Amino acid sequence: MTTGTARSVVVSGGGTGIGRAIAARFAAQGDRVTILGRRAGVLRETAEALGGDILPVAVDLSAPEEVERALEQLPPRVDVLVNNAGRRGTPAPEGGLRAVAEAWRQDFDHNVLPVVLLTEALLPRLSRPGGRVVTIGSLAALRGNGSYGAVKAALLAWNHTLATRLGPDGVTANVVVPGYVAGTEFFGGAPSEAELDRRRRQTLVGREGRPEDIAAAVAFLASPEAGYITGEFLNSNGGALLGR
Repeated sequence: MTTGTARSVVVSGGGTGIGRAIAARFAAQGDRVTILGRRAGVLRETAEALGGDILPVAVDLSAPEEVERALEQLPPRVDVLVNNAGRRGTPAPEGGLRAVAEAWRQDFDHNVLPVVLLTEALLPRLSRPGGRVVTIGSLAALRGNGSYGAVKAALLAWNHTLATRLGPDGVTANVVVPGYVAGTEFFGGAPSEAELDRRRRQTLVGREGRPEDIAAAVAFLASPEAGYITGEFLNSNGGALLGR
């Protein structure tokens, strides 16, 4: 990892919510940030609003050919890769096994392929030693939630393999596992006060998570001080689910 100068940071799903907060955190530190997402207009608005050195790149990260084309716009050296892109799980299907198979494929395509394809594409560009890969997981991977929980759990297993591959080069790979986070598009519209209260009571700290909470966890794992931590997942859920 480059020290003493601005780092090169790539954040997928960087236009809104948690991804935007992560991009803002790194930009405020003086890093050069590239934000990726499917919606070009949203990315441009975020880049303009945050200021700093931020480059928006519109790409569908579930499509290999689009990832390959986007490489021309991505930085030649990447100090920090943050895999945040993903979608809410597909509702439990009705209509037989074909519907079940399609729902599971959609969740895999939306939540696993964007992480794996972008990481594989940027592996040759990761700083060695000192590079950082941080992936955003979900509490659903630990306590279950149908196909969405299953595909998010797949990222934990994948990260073990990634950490093993990159460790000898001095590159770390970790997962931040958020609990409920308000102020994002993930759940659609704004939750009711009753729903927020229910979520708060599930925690030990009595409040809902904020995108900035997750950005802080990512910033720590991406820091030089976290160079001896790899192959781990870091819960950030206010005590809604205790570590094991």
